[in-house]
Amino acid sequence: MGPQFLFATGIENSNPTIQNGKFRVDELEKCNHYRLWQKDFDLVDELGIKFLRYGPPIHTTFLGPGKYDWSFADTTFQDLLRRNIAPIVDLCHFGVPDWIGNFQNPEFPEFFAQYARAFAQRFPWVQLYTPVNEMYICAQFSARYGWWNEQLTGDQPFVTALKYIVKANVLAMKAILEVRPDAVFIQSESSEYFHAENPAAIGPAEIMNAERFLSLDLNYGRRVNSEMYEFLLDNGMTRDEYHFFLQNKMKRHCIMGNDYYYTNEHRVAADGSTRASGEIFGYHVITSQYHDRYRLPVMHTETNIWQGPNGDEAVNWLWKEWANVLRVRNDGVPMVGFTWYSLTDQVDWDTALRENNGRLNPVGLYDLDRNIRPVGTAYKQLIADWDQVLPAQSVCLQVPVVMPQESNEAWAKEQKADVKAASADKSTDQANSTTVDAA
Repeated sequence: MGPQFLFATGIENSNPTIQNGKFRVDELEKCNHYRLWQKDFDLVDELGIKFLRYGPPIHTTFLGPGKYDWSFADTTFQDLLRRNIAPIVDLCHFGVPDWIGNFQNPEFPEFFAQYARAFAQRFPWVQLYTPVNEMYICAQFSARYGWWNEQLTGDQPFVTALKYIVKANVLAMKAILEVRPDAVFIQSESSEYFHAENPAAIGPAEIMNAERFLSLDLNYGRRVNSEMYEFLLDNGMTRDEYHFFLQNKMKRHCIMGNDYYYTNEHRVAADGSTRASGEIFGYHVITSQYHDRYRLPVMHTETNIWQGPNGDEAVNWLWKEWANVLRVRNDGVPMVGFTWYSLTDQVDWDTALRENNGRLNPVGLYDLDRNIRPVGTAYKQLIADWDQVLPAQSVCLQVPVVMPQESNEAWAKEQKADVKAASADKSTDQANSTTVDAA
């Protein structure tokens, strides 16, 4: 069996549109991955990393209903298989193909499920998936802040985007499970917190702290609180649409992946405006809140910080985040993985990809010339130091990961058959899907 703790990095495949759809921000292109993909995979090997958040560019792969161009995916994923690197596959990372339009399209969920099924059929050795990356952030930036894709602002377009994005994620999980019964889904969702800066700000801060859970509540089939239920219905979600999520609980196939950056905490003013607060609670406190709500195994799926003038800023942040991961683990939360995101520096992350400035952001384990940064050296050492320590936890907490080159082994086939048989036993559905729903 494969490693029991998922040390990972990622190669960002964001591709939202901006400028009213006239320009697509293709981060794989900006970071030169299309040309240097083999070198990038060499770097993953060099670090001793066996898990890679990665996915094909949806806008050039999904050409239309039932139409796909797998040429780039075939080449890259075959090489990952050869290297025995397990991809955690990002199928939708902030963008959709031009022919779908944007996240206001009610046909998007069904189309995306078809795409997910087609991918799983073409690459049956892939087990780990993040079907839709950061569902809450995707809806927020596209349809409330007006930055990406539909570039709309307001509660109604936000709820429309959110319900279609999460429905797409749920339908994709179901479609993949039909092909790969033991698939594991690692949600990569931003973990947020909103701090009231004065008593008058408590009300808006409480609303925001309820809204931050909406994507995962719907995805896991958890009843939202009464205020959020009214908010959803007031802004276009129907009772039938809401009950779709309650009736399609996929929680038992999931790991709660959460992302934490220095920018994830916010100060809220009395008028509801927000600004960055910097790290106040930190990963430990906020992750504990999310785990208390969903009671799932947890993976830290994204973090980074700029390497600054001293050269050790990112190294210190890595140490701090890892210390928080250990603190969460020592509190009894089943922590199954950690990710520095991403492998290389990014471009235009400083404007959340909403401007095409071509500005380099030094957040990677390597720079864009593929030279290792100090944080890359530190992460390589961290993995070497801790890789054989963490699995000493209870065997009950081990993730049933099948490494790519083991997918045809007898035990792996038996695992798939066992999961398929268990999933077919409908008499256990109610017990498996029951959760404690807070009002």
